[in-house]
Amino acid sequence: MGGRKLVPAALFCLVLAMLPSHAVAVAVMSVDLGSEWMKVAIVKPGVPMEIVLNKESRRKTPTAVCLKENERLLGDNALGVSVKNPKSVYRHLQSLLGKKHDNPQVALYQKRFPEHHLQEDPARGTVCFKNSEEMQYTPEELLGMVLNYSRGLAQDFAEQPIKDAVITVPAFFNQAERRAVLQAAQMAGLKVLQLINDNTAVALNYGVFRRKDIDNTVKNVMFYDMGSGSTTATIVTYQTVKTKEAGTQPQLQIRGVGFDRGLGGFEMDLRLRDHLAKLFNGQKKSKKDVRENHRAMAKLLKEAQRLKTVLSANMDFMAQVEGLMDDIDFKAKVTRAEFEELCADLFERVPGPVQDALSTAEMKLDEIEQVILVGGSTRVPKVQEVLLKAVGKEELGKNINADEAAAMGAVYQAAALSKAFKVKPFLVRDAAVFPIQVEFTRETEEEGVKSMKHNKRILFQRMAPYPQRKVITFNRYSDDFAFYINYGDLSFLSQEDLSVFGSLNLTTVKLSGVGNSFQKHADAESKGIKAHFNMDESGVLLLDRVESVFETIVEEKEEESTLTKLGNTISTLFGGGSSEPAPNVTEPVQDEEEVPPESGKDGKDEEGKGEEGKGEAKTDEAAKDKQEDSEKSAGEEKSQEKTEDAGSKTDAKEEKDGEKSGSTEAEKDVEKKAKPQKKSKISEDITVELVINDILDPTADDLTSSKKKLQDLTDRDLAKQEREKSLNSLEAFIFETQDKLYQEDYQLVVSEEDKEQISAKLSEASEWMDEEGYTATTKQLRERLSQLKSLCKDMFFRVEERRKWPDRLAALDSILNTSSFFLRSAKMIPEDDQIFTEVELNMLEKVINETTTWKNETVAEQEKRSPKERPILLSKDIESKLALLDREVNYLLNKAKFAKPKAKAKAKNSTSSEKSSKANSTAEEKVIPPTEESTDTKSESPEEVQPGEAPPTEESTLHTDSDSQSQPTEETTTTGPTENAQPENHIDDEL
Repeated sequence: MGGRKLVPAALFCLVLAMLPSHAVAVAVMSVDLGSEWMKVAIVKPGVPMEIVLNKESRRKTPTAVCLKENERLLGDNALGVSVKNPKSVYRHLQSLLGKKHDNPQVALYQKRFPEHHLQEDPARGTVCFKNSEEMQYTPEELLGMVLNYSRGLAQDFAEQPIKDAVITVPAFFNQAERRAVLQAAQMAGLKVLQLINDNTAVALNYGVFRRKDIDNTVKNVMFYDMGSGSTTATIVTYQTVKTKEAGTQPQLQIRGVGFDRGLGGFEMDLRLRDHLAKLFNGQKKSKKDVRENHRAMAKLLKEAQRLKTVLSANMDFMAQVEGLMDDIDFKAKVTRAEFEELCADLFERVPGPVQDALSTAEMKLDEIEQVILVGGSTRVPKVQEVLLKAVGKEELGKNINADEAAAMGAVYQAAALSKAFKVKPFLVRDAAVFPIQVEFTRETEEEGVKSMKHNKRILFQRMAPYPQRKVITFNRYSDDFAFYINYGDLSFLSQEDLSVFGSLNLTTVKLSGVGNSFQKHADAESKGIKAHFNMDESGVLLLDRVESVFETIVEEKEEESTLTKLGNTISTLFGGGSSEPAPNVTEPVQDEEEVPPESGKDGKDEEGKGEEGKGEAKTDEAAKDKQEDSEKSAGEEKSQEKTEDAGSKTDAKEEKDGEKSGSTEAEKDVEKKAKPQKKSKISEDITVELVINDILDPTADDLTSSKKKLQDLTDRDLAKQEREKSLNSLEAFIFETQDKLYQEDYQLVVSEEDKEQISAKLSEASEWMDEEGYTATTKQLRERLSQLKSLCKDMFFRVEERRKWPDRLAALDSILNTSSFFLRSAKMIPEDDQIFTEVELNMLEKVINETTTWKNETVAEQEKRSPKERPILLSKDIESKLALLDREVNYLLNKAKFAKPKAKAKAKNSTSSEKSSKANSTAEEKVIPPTEESTDTKSESPEEVQPGEAPPTEESTLHTDSDSQSQPTEETTTTGPTENAQPENHIDDEL
């Protein structure tokens, strides 16, 4: 029982279950993609959840890329170059994703980084960095380099290939921004299991480690996340819920989100940087304006970031930069009060996201149990002071890792989505921050006057949970038409946020083939044009398909009784869902929901019963939809090509209620008829053309070109690394071998002639390195190294052999002694009990003698030879002799281990010996009371014997003769012929 109690204590609530056939590459990773830093985490067999260390052994890595003509640097190396050559370093790329060139965010980026030249992409209208005529990169390509670098770090840490990842994005990312991240991951060769909102990942990490504290009582927690680029406040509800697949499990639900896109630590850094520049100009040490020098401003930015960190713990600090400009040093004292005054308007914006989150969730502050800080910028004392006053709590929660919580939550979700691991279920219900609706026009006639009426249907309301599927039905169209997918009411956004948001129109959907479907099924009743939409786990809207649905009435065979129908219904209920539900996948609200024309009721039927009850769909459609939902939950976003923009919506018409009631009456009539009629559904797919209105996706050729561009850079980096590795190996070999020539071990085995030859070649290679080596190709470096190794091979071999001899010979002596002792013991076993054949013992004796002779002769011969000659006593020969002896001895030991004792021929002798043993052990038997164990042993097999006296070897046969059984201190059981004795005697013997 003790072992069972230890099972629930599994670390991180993660039970790893590897698939044997996929043991090579089963690890998964997560990337917490921040605007300034990224954190990478992995899960692999034996490592539940772990933050990846980069090459500098740091737990976070800058999201920076440095691109020069013949060199590319990433992470900390790129950030180091930003001070010397800021023009070649690209960072804070997140703010440019999914933005057109005229977006205010692009202008702000250009103001913050004036050294970069941003130009418009003529095809897509987005931005790209122009470094030179040949070097032009889009933000997605640069982000793809960062993601590929993160993958490399994860693979080095996991020591195995990784392709599956969960990536975090800000909750306020719209459709275009989310698609941009997916495109960057595609360029990097990553398979994105899910884009998870960073606030949701933090909430999941918090809940996973507090699973025991979650019960059926609602618990509301607010997470306040201030990072480098933005701030988000999220209200999360924790509660246990009952599920059909996994019983009662904990669940988190996002209830409210408030955000400020421009409030973050980087803006504070920039203000400190400008303040330091003003102080330097005020010192009048130079006639030039430091703000016009990009390199000097980069140095001041680096010092400002350090200054902000130090001022969080100190009231003042001395900022200093050596050689800021024109070899002029800068030094100035800055106080925390000055810093707070510089950022006073920023601190006033701190409570804003809290109020927005409360308003969205329709909650009050007293309903929030705890406010927990997340993100590096929450460490600024003034931020905590203002926030504490705004929320009215006694203290702010600091009980999670502010930097790593999102990465850890995301990697838990990655393990849940992967087929290689099993995790304890934790249900996640995320929420869409921006509402989405469907708009369309149709011709109406009132009092004989025809007019065009514009209709809107809400597809996903604000804070609608996802993933979720919905269906919209167009009942009044019989010919080709178009509808529009747009964002809904965004009045909750400020004018500034709206200007940054981008296009409010997502996609125009043009349908063709509607009229042909009506002509083809003219004799059937139309049930409308149904458009099926899906908001997947990544929050990306997809138009799955559009179909024209018709219904005909056919006579049903009499054999199909009510019981048959009941059986079909039951099989649908039990077989319609996914065969392997992933309990930790973000929980879908329902399979498909028909959106009413007015308020858009949210059906709660998770088994697809909503449409079946309304007569809108049949069993086969429900099963098909569920299968598609299962496929979506497995993370197969790529199956829907470029329909992500189609943030499609659902429609339903006024005739729906009439159809519902009519369908119900028809079903009652069917039951009464002797020959019932059956409604048969006919569906025909409609051709869909999508016109994207916000940000065009890259074409297939563009994606291929971008992948090739990134792969070429990666290949160039690898080639450079290989050359540097070859150069270092050659250089190290030269220096190490020159040193070894003067070591005692090597001088013993090398002649003076060989020593001079090796020394000359090494000196020649060293001179070549100084003159041509640093411009030589990888092939040339490897050839030089190969030549030197070939020259020194014999010397290294002789030294290595002499070093191995002591251990190998000692092991051989040991096994020879052990084998000889075993052989003598085996020969001493009496003939009646002997389990080894004469052939087996002779074979062992032969091997022992041959090995002893070989060892003595070879060692003697080796001692006669000079150390400078090739040895004849080789370590591999000694190892083969060891293996041969070991095999022979183990064979005999295993035979003895499983050998059965021989039965005695005469029962009388055995019985008399039992009596003798009983008589001699009377005293001890009186002391030991009878027990259940004693009587139970009657049923033991004759082979289970405990001998009174050990044989010559441990594996030898067991003795049951009278001498061994007469020992008074041993407990014996009868064997062989003694089973014929009386049962009472048998029990007495055992007692």
